[in-house]
Amino acid sequence: MPAFDARLRERARLHLAAFDRRAHQRNGLRSAAVAVVLLGDDEGRACFLLTRRAAALRDHAGQWALPGGRIEAGESAEQAALRELMEEVGLRLGRGSVLGLLDDYPTRSGFLITPVVVWSGPTGPLQPAPDEVQEIHRVPLADLEGPGVPRLISIPESARPVIQMPVLGKTIHAPTAAVLYQLREVVVHGRATRVDHLEQPVWAWS
Repeated sequence: MPAFDARLRERARLHLAAFDRRAHQRNGLRSAAVAVVLLGDDEGRACFLLTRRAAALRDHAGQWALPGGRIEAGESAEQAALRELMEEVGLRLGRGSVLGLLDDYPTRSGFLITPVVVWSGPTGPLQPAPDEVQEIHRVPLADLEGPGVPRLISIPESARPVIQMPVLGKTIHAPTAAVLYQLREVVVHGRATRVDHLEQPVWAWS
């Protein structure tokens, strides 16, 4: 089980530096960024931060997600991810916390998501924004390993495989599932695995 320590940070940084990330043209999509946060838990395990969106949100209510949102005018993806991280869970991190970027992921609902991998030092209790976040979880990176992770299924509506990540006893779907799979492959193991071809379930297309 990975420990949350300086060796993991250096390994993650080197893996991201060596990764030739795939950037997509917007082609009418709205730019967004998510924060892929590496942090520890009370047992010293390396974890990532996962949230559940508030039930009252107009779009994608109750879905599992990484902290993030639209990139505002004049912002970089890194700046947007750090801002959203502060707004959604109360975690303030500086530009030096950014380890690198993963591949852009175009969504069926009209966004082009850039995942920003960041490293967090020790934190106190995180504070969910009540109008945006229902739950916050620190999930051990080890939960992304093992047989059956990820699951790829076929659907009649698309020739692309739908990705599912079993996490917290739940089924996480793309785009979050795709980003988590690439987190495991690129950041943890240094494997240049692509995920932008992996499909979302039909109910997430709008």
